[in-house]
Amino acid sequence: MKPIVLKQHSIGEGLAPFVIAELSGNHNQSIDRALQIVDAAAKAGAQGVKLQTYTADTMTIDCQQADFVVSGTSEQWQDRTLYDLYNEAHTPWEWHQAIFERCYELGMTPFSTPFDETAVDFLESLNMEIYKIASFEMTDIPLLRKVASTGKPIIMSTGMASQEEIELAVTTLRKANCEQFVLLKCTSAYPARYEDANAQTIPYLAKKYGCLSGLSDHTMGAAVPVTATALGATVIEKHLTLERDDGGVDSHFSMEPLEFKQMVELVQQSYAALGSVQTQPSTAELACRNYRRSIYAVKDIAEGEVFTHENLRIIRPGFGLAPNELDNVLGKTASQPLVRGTALQLKMLQQP
Repeated sequence: MKPIVLKQHSIGEGLAPFVIAELSGNHNQSIDRALQIVDAAAKAGAQGVKLQTYTADTMTIDCQQADFVVSGTSEQWQDRTLYDLYNEAHTPWEWHQAIFERCYELGMTPFSTPFDETAVDFLESLNMEIYKIASFEMTDIPLLRKVASTGKPIIMSTGMASQEEIELAVTTLRKANCEQFVLLKCTSAYPARYEDANAQTIPYLAKKYGCLSGLSDHTMGAAVPVTATALGATVIEKHLTLERDDGGVDSHFSMEPLEFKQMVELVQQSYAALGSVQTQPSTAELACRNYRRSIYAVKDIAEGEVFTHENLRIIRPGFGLAPNELDNVLGKTASQPLVRGTALQLKMLQQP
């Protein structure tokens, strides 16, 4: 699979995961706070920052009927109308340019999730490099076609999706000539439980659909991102906030900056630890080989004396003949005098 090449980063196999800090609604309707989160993301080691591009009116309607009241998800959202929730959480479109510019200044890739076709047109006016499709919008086939028509790469979350829904979404992208996409394993619970992460889905998605795969994570902590890295994730996405106690619609399952930094470091260490298939000692191990066991004289041995279990032993260090040579040495005679502590060598055996 070809890597996705962006202005400042690349996403692909053989590369450390592209770590995304999700801004979501954690700006609490303050552009200053939004920019502070961007700064914190850069200091924590994120490569990308993701926004969400919608308004309450592009997402839903202002309606008090039961269908439009949240229930059965996060306690923090319970009993609020969708319109009220999205009105609080949305990122004003006039902020996008400033946030994008700050990201680029700090060496990160900014991008966003559009939630309707007007958002796609707006993001195109910002020359966005890559798109995100949210789990809840994965079944919005007209939206997928619109995003794919931009010719940009796509990262798509698969939370809540059935196999048939993933098949349809992938087919839709490919019919629209989009071959550069990443499928993210996502558990759409806020926060999500570790036992619901099912990280083994990550390599499954890559193999089944012949694409890159990764993780959009709502669990608490870094365990699932590290596990995902070990399973070949090329993208890791996590929500970031300045302080959970500050509140906000997504703060309760978001990471604080120090936690995010620690996660990035663990992900990088996990990726480094994968390495490659190794059947020879590493450079760092070479010195330690000297302290494996080998055959040593443990008594003074005279020239012509027979080698026995009493005057030879397999001990550390490893400067003598290898332990597997002991059977070939026993019963042979010494070609020269050997003092106790001599590492046995072939030249020290009398030749027939």
